[in-house]
Amino acid sequence: MNYFLSEEEQMIVDTARQIAQEKMKPVREKYDEEGTFPWDIVKELADAGLCGSYIPEKYGGFGDGNIMNLVLATEELCKVDGGVALCLAATALGTLPILIGGNEEQKQKYLPKIAAGTVAAFGLTEPSAGSDATGMKTVATKDANGDYILNGTKCFITNAGDAEVYTVFAKTNPSRGARGISAFILEKGMEGFSFGKKENKMGIRASSTRELIFNNCKVPKENLLGKEGHGLMIAQATLDASRPGVAAQALGIAAGALEEAVAYSRTRVQFGQPISSFQAIQHMLAEMATKVEAARALLYSVARMIDDNNKKDPKDRIRTSKESAMAKLFASETAMQVTTDAVQIFGGYGYCKEYPVEKMMRDAKITTLYEGTSQIQKNEIALNLIKEQAKIAK
Repeated sequence: MNYFLSEEEQMIVDTARQIAQEKMKPVREKYDEEGTFPWDIVKELADAGLCGSYIPEKYGGFGDGNIMNLVLATEELCKVDGGVALCLAATALGTLPILIGGNEEQKQKYLPKIAAGTVAAFGLTEPSAGSDATGMKTVATKDANGDYILNGTKCFITNAGDAEVYTVFAKTNPSRGARGISAFILEKGMEGFSFGKKENKMGIRASSTRELIFNNCKVPKENLLGKEGHGLMIAQATLDASRPGVAAQALGIAAGALEEAVAYSRTRVQFGQPISSFQAIQHMLAEMATKVEAARALLYSVARMIDDNNKKDPKDRIRTSKESAMAKLFASETAMQVTTDAVQIFGGYGYCKEYPVEKMMRDAKITTLYEGTSQIQKNEIALNLIKEQAKIAK
């Protein structure tokens, strides 16, 4: 379908496709086996300007720094490898709180470095606070100078250990519950800030996942994002903007698996003819393609809605949590279905690491889990629908 991309948007797609095909594809199997962070790909993305695709031009990015730019780059990269591409997508997740809640000094300090290739991470999840972020145990107390002392642990943090910049959430006033959460910018190497074990994951193995450990970690008061107690609002606004990025990852994986399945069906011969001639296979491919295109149409619409919303005066903006949740829910469930069907079309070969669809199926699963499980997305969608209906009924 023609989505009428602008010249800049088409350039992002073309650039990402070239990097994916020429730089990522030859090494994707290696990175998956070794589970090592793809620093050479980070350099390629930075040199091509894609690390700044969602960062405004005044901070070293290009264009308006739209979410649509990030979606297009992520989708194209993930058609080849959903794990390697996370070096870009997860950095965006760690950067969005600075874009959303940072003051001018913080933006000038960190955003140009990130646009130039510095890796970032987002620290919200804890062992006892996954879907329920308000249950976090990490606390930040002020010292005599007004600086903050963090104590606690975060888990399942993408890019952890490799990232240089971290946006971290902690309770500055535990008695206030959700209104007692604040957000901070941390840097790798801060005293009292260390990392736990690296997780040995089923998929996205090129992306590092570790614990963040804070043991009397001193954070300068100027590294507070926004005001005390605004942390949950910053986290929610971040997820509203970042969930389309996960949807783009899922969409890219699904689209890549579909391409592989179509190509394989044309060359795999059974009963004297390619399996693409069998109606059963044709029906599978048709359903896969329809779901991929539907996911793309929904995602692009949501991304443009978010970008249009961000151009409005702050008092006129609306939350896009329902639409972001819809995009992530549909794209991630589509990715699981399409990659599973792709493995089925490949038959026994699809179960072997020699063919990429096996990896694509493993990589797809995480998109239904992180940044809110599919069940949490359904909760978000339903609660917003109920609120909207209640307003109409008044």
